[in-house]
Amino acid sequence: MQSSSLPVDRRARRAKTDVIDVEMLLRTLMAWLRGEPRVCSMVPVPSEADEEARRRHREREDLIGARRSLLNKIDGILATLGIEGYRALRRDRRAQLADLRQPDGAPLPLAALARIGRLLDRLELVMTQIKGVEKARDAVVAKPAAENDNERMIRDLAGVRGVGIESATLLVREAFCRDFANRRSLGAYAGLAGTPFASGGMQREQGISKDGNRRLRALVVELAWFWLRFQPDSALAKWFRERVSQARGRVCKIMIVALARKLLIALWRFAKDGVIPEGATMKA
Repeated sequence: MQSSSLPVDRRARRAKTDVIDVEMLLRTLMAWLRGEPRVCSMVPVPSEADEEARRRHREREDLIGARRSLLNKIDGILATLGIEGYRALRRDRRAQLADLRQPDGAPLPLAALARIGRLLDRLELVMTQIKGVEKARDAVVAKPAAENDNERMIRDLAGVRGVGIESATLLVREAFCRDFANRRSLGAYAGLAGTPFASGGMQREQGISKDGNRRLRALVVELAWFWLRFQPDSALAKWFRERVSQARGRVCKIMIVALARKLLIALWRFAKDGVIPEGATMKA
């Protein structure tokens, strides 16, 4: 059962013990088995194959974070010595390190130089692992034909201008491999559903729920910005520009989330049914 869908006591102070929680879970489960589907939400458990397919892009996410951490540590050490402009991702990173000088012209201290050298060793290992993961990811598109429906959707999405292989892989592996009843279910799974608060004469919007897949939500918001750049003549881009033509700041941030939800649904329909988003262009 989805924990956030379970009804709880709304008093400011309420008793909470393991016994109370178990009784609540049992009552909820018995009600759901009696045929009351709205009493709670059941989590769809992914298949073993789908869960295995997710490991690759999630591992890449961890490796990208590790690379960012190593770069920050190297920049931090050099900043304490008053040195700027070092590029650790370039191939000549070792040669750059030998040419660095402090503001007074002195070379790097031996301890700092040894520390940066060890960080570069770890950085090169992480970069090698990233290349290996990306090579396995790109092999899906390089195949002569797709082996299953998920690979077919990845290949189709990667052909849309503004959608890369990594984005297409994450969309399919995290969302489109599941079965959604309608577009509202997909929006709720991404955490892009609205949360209205209406009681008596008081009505207000509390923003999006964010109760969903955080990876998917972050990706579609990023894709929305790319969509405005690479698909300026599409219907979704025109819809966005019409509503923010005179707006600035916070309104643009709100509308980009609305565009992200519409774009997610449009790409879902394209991947599932082949319906190309209105006005969108494909890659050459």
